[in-house]
Amino acid sequence: MGPIAVDTVHDEPDREVTIRRARPTDALCVALLGTQVFLDTYATEGIRPSLAREAHETLSPRVMEALLAEPSSTILVAETNRHLVAFAHVSAQVGHELVPFASPAELKRLYVQERFTGRGLGKALLRRAEEIACAYGAAGMWLAAWSGNARALGFYASQGYAELGATPFTVQGEHYENKVFAKHLQAEPTRDLPPFDLLTPVGASFRSEAEPVLVRR
Repeated sequence: MGPIAVDTVHDEPDREVTIRRARPTDALCVALLGTQVFLDTYATEGIRPSLAREAHETLSPRVMEALLAEPSSTILVAETNRHLVAFAHVSAQVGHELVPFASPAELKRLYVQERFTGRGLGKALLRRAEEIACAYGAAGMWLAAWSGNARALGFYASQGYAELGATPFTVQGEHYENKVFAKHLQAEPTRDLPPFDLLTPVGASFRSEAEPVLVRR
């Protein structure tokens, strides 16, 4: 897969949000941003051991360092003023029994800091994630969203993702139901993406609309 472009979008008149590929030096901030969004979503009644263990085991800096080193995995980050405010994680060649594509990519996570939801940032990240999936040669991309996250379910449906059914998900012995969504993509495996250091305007300011807080976990 070729290098990935940097997108620059305008959130507020005096604020610029840039979407780019994560670097190894981003691992710590990605991990803590992920932990923050995870706890904001699930720890609505406080912190219990199962949630603390899940965040510690799946969102640690060491885990993020390993993901950033995987050739079949890409993490995109959105930053403003050198502060990370959102990220998306795409993995190639990851299937699911409900997903019909021969070579799908999975959107593992799409996390937006709560203060930055409702501004079109999730939509911009999702669009870039789909481009990454196509660059991997995927025929489609799928994700699993928690059934209790109505905002995320509505968002993915509005972006052309079809709900394929329910799948169980276990967090430290606690069982949840996720909804599986998928979208066919026009894969272009031979396409060269713009140079990584090239600024590419998205073409519009963020619009106010519902955004997902997270994809899964």
